[in-house]
Amino acid sequence: MTTMTETSARFREFKMPDVGEGLTEAEILKWFVQPGDTVTDGQVVCEVETAKAAVELPIPFDGVVHELRFPEGTTVDVGQVIIAIDVAPGSGDAPAPAAAAPAQEPVETPEAEAEPKGRTPVLVGYGVAESSTKRRPRKGASAAPEAAAVAAAVQAELNGHGAPAPAPVSVPAQAGGQGGGRPLAKPPVRKLAKDLGIDLATVVPTGKDGIITREDVHAAAAPAASEAPAAVASPVAPAAPAAAVPAAVSDSARETRIPVKGVRKAIAQAMVGSAFTAPHVTEFVTVDVTRTMKLVAELKEDKDMAGVRVNPLLIIAKALLVAIKRNPEVNAAWDEANQEIVQKHYVNLGIAAATPRGLIVPNIKDAHDQTLPQLAAALGELVSTARDGKTSPAAMAGGTVTITNVGVFGVDTGTPILNPGESAILAVGAIKLQPWVHKGKVKPRQVTTLALSFDHRLVDGELGSKVLADVAAILEQPKRLITWA
Repeated sequence: MTTMTETSARFREFKMPDVGEGLTEAEILKWFVQPGDTVTDGQVVCEVETAKAAVELPIPFDGVVHELRFPEGTTVDVGQVIIAIDVAPGSGDAPAPAAAAPAQEPVETPEAEAEPKGRTPVLVGYGVAESSTKRRPRKGASAAPEAAAVAAAVQAELNGHGAPAPAPVSVPAQAGGQGGGRPLAKPPVRKLAKDLGIDLATVVPTGKDGIITREDVHAAAAPAASEAPAAVASPVAPAAPAAAVPAAVSDSARETRIPVKGVRKAIAQAMVGSAFTAPHVTEFVTVDVTRTMKLVAELKEDKDMAGVRVNPLLIIAKALLVAIKRNPEVNAAWDEANQEIVQKHYVNLGIAAATPRGLIVPNIKDAHDQTLPQLAAALGELVSTARDGKTSPAAMAGGTVTITNVGVFGVDTGTPILNPGESAILAVGAIKLQPWVHKGKVKPRQVTTLALSFDHRLVDGELGSKVLADVAAILEQPKRLITWA
């Protein structure tokens, strides 16, 4: 998709690109530049979050920032202009900051047809650009001051039971579709209201030109708003710029409502789809990994492993790769559309990583071809990138088998849900010193529990058991990494 447009020989616009695989929108988390800043080709100007990951966007040309079209915290559709750049600063007077904006999609309301000519159509949910053209008043617009006064009264009540309250936020349009007009809102906002059971006709808009925003809907759904008639819910101030997901907190501080969007929303949809599509089977095995822990200690001192992180997960990952090599049928996917089992002759090894934005599963491409030092370096880079929130959508695409290490939280084991499109996932529990029968005597040994979940449509019990048993056998006797490889 083309991400920039040329508005004149001097000004260019950069559009929100499709940074994932067919994604339709992204939230602007942070701007790294402001109007007047000089930018160069390839410079990162903002960070956005899609349903898959947080991504930094570079600008494709040199110049001076003329205008930022959306504030931080705004969800923007792919293809919309987000920043305008003056590529020839000093060559003349610059136009007013929205003059270079291309025509946006019109408001999805009957009033749209009555807009004056020359006015930039409303982009529902985000308002319109400033211009000298004024909007023709809609029918019933005279009720707006009354709605604002009522909202101010409710705000005063909520701020201290009749105590003087700050000046109310200006409400440009009345609530409840008074006057017979359809409430203004973008389709995603309408869907959100429908999912929450909110009648848009009862929501007081705080967006420009009487547009209902996501925050307005969440405010109407909050317990504090439900205590008073929804039609006079107090306006919500714009969210402060922050990368964190905004939360609506009730006045009683007994509940916090967090909008489900971005990575968290994608996780929820993927897990529900996986759990109710693939028939999961989980098997468990408890294994003595004392020799593996000794091998880890020795590798940390090996000069060939200098500069890379060596830990038990490295050996477990290698053990799983060897087990897949011995049982290649487990490395497959179910193609529902064509009613086929797709056998993969490569292993893109996914590693589940907990991040502030939720659980993500980046994968190591062609992990089956990597040596132990290469695998260690790839694991280190993968974890570091995930913790920094820089994992790209491409890094999470194409996984075949996944490892999730719940042991880092002190958990013994679990029943992991398959990453969508994969056939198996291995959960690794905490490694603990436990009494164990070793060579006929009870001794303290390093012990852990492994759990393998697999898709029973293409992996039967025998195959799943063989894979899990092979991983356990390698961890008990690591020399099998050599004899079985």
